Amino acid sequence: MIDDYRKEAANRLNECLPPLPLTAKQTAELVTLLKSPDTKDTQTLLELFCHRVPSGVDQAAYIKAAYLTDIAKGIEQSKIISPKYAIELLGTMVGGYNVQSLISLLDSDLADDAVKVLSHIILIFDAFYDVSEKVKSGNKAAMKLMESWANGDWFLKKSVLPKEIKALVFKVDGETNTDDLSPAQEAWSRPDIPLHAKAMLVNKMPNGIKIIQDLKVKQLPIAYVGDVVGTGSSRKSAINSLQWHIGTDIPFIPNKRTGGIILGNKIAPIFFNTAEDSGALPIECDVSRMKTGDEITIQPFEGKILNSKNESIATFNLIPFTLADEYRAGGRIPLIIGRGLTSKAREFLKLSPSTLFLAPAPVASSKKGFTLAQKMVGRACGLPPGIGVRPGTYCEPKVTSVGSQDTTGAMTRDELKELACL
Repeated sequence: MIDDYRKEAANRLNECLPPLPLTAKQTAELVTLLKSPDTKDTQTLLELFCHRVPSGVDQAAYIKAAYLTDIAKGIEQSKIISPKYAIELLGTMVGGYNVQSLISLLDSDLADDAVKVLSHIILIFDAFYDVSEKVKSGNKAAMKLMESWANGDWFLKKSVLPKEIKALVFKVDGETNTDDLSPAQEAWSRPDIPLHAKAMLVNKMPNGIKIIQDLKVKQLPIAYVGDVVGTGSSRKSAINSLQWHIGTDIPFIPNKRTGGIILGNKIAPIFFNTAEDSGALPIECDVSRMKTGDEITIQPFEGKILNSKNESIATFNLIPFTLADEYRAGGRIPLIIGRGLTSKAREFLKLSPSTLFLAPAPVASSKKGFTLAQKMVGRACGLPPGIGVRPGTYCEPKVTSVGSQDTTGAMTRDELKELACL
């Protein structure tokens, strides 16, 4: 297995691509090698096991979680992974198959280790009620975990949005649509983010990726700047490609990046939202005084962008009001899920609502009627028939099914796996 993987990795490296994440079959073979007392090069095997297995509810993640659980519970013995380290690695798997294993360890001698990692996992979903039952039965570790969720420790441990961000401008004049960032003729490669990202701007600016690579030599974040950014429908694959070139690696998650700065006179609304969801920092502002290679300083809370001479070249409002929290949480989706977990924990413990998070601004009341779309969202949010949701309202509709066009089906599947949607 290891020889085949190295050949595959070498072929990818020749294309300036990282190796593909391990499949379920490869992960199972890797576990077999890790169990063998005669295995050599254990450091390489451990590196693959820790960093190249997909997260969430991928089948490979199931195999990884099962092996680590057996080590943590003493069912399996390992010379290179201790029970404590097994729990630590379970804590890097975001959510999904690792959660029940960690919750079961709240009844073990390693309960404190389980609490430590569970306190920073937010993709808990219905497993919350398993923890609450343990609290009711007097489990002290479960109570400690519940208090951590209530305190929002998962959020507090993350870095705040800096007061100043120094960045280099990469500017694409005119309109950048999602087909420029994620060409339709390359739709087949969208699930393989690094491969698909090689096609970014191939039609609009063929030397664009080379320019970004040259700018990275200065070791400053790259800000993607455009007059109009993100029109079109392929917003998620476009964001994936953009983040691959200007974002940062996600620890323990192979071939996926987060972060990145996007500045535009106008950013298409759904592209803006997808950037928020993915942990990027999208800002609408005047970009006329910026050009590729400029060093700028972004002051998010002051609403200013300065040039290298410390002169103000653009002003903006940080919109939405919660954007700083979204960035800190790693994206709008993690913020919504984590904030909900904190609220449930505080309600269970009979505590007052948390003041840790920025509250969404209320929408002004109106006597106008509702469109059919507003009423549909209203019903999904549990509102009475005929009552809709106004534009700008924060709401969490119930979704019972997810559909996708054929060119993005595999990518949508991978997104749901990463969110640990069992």
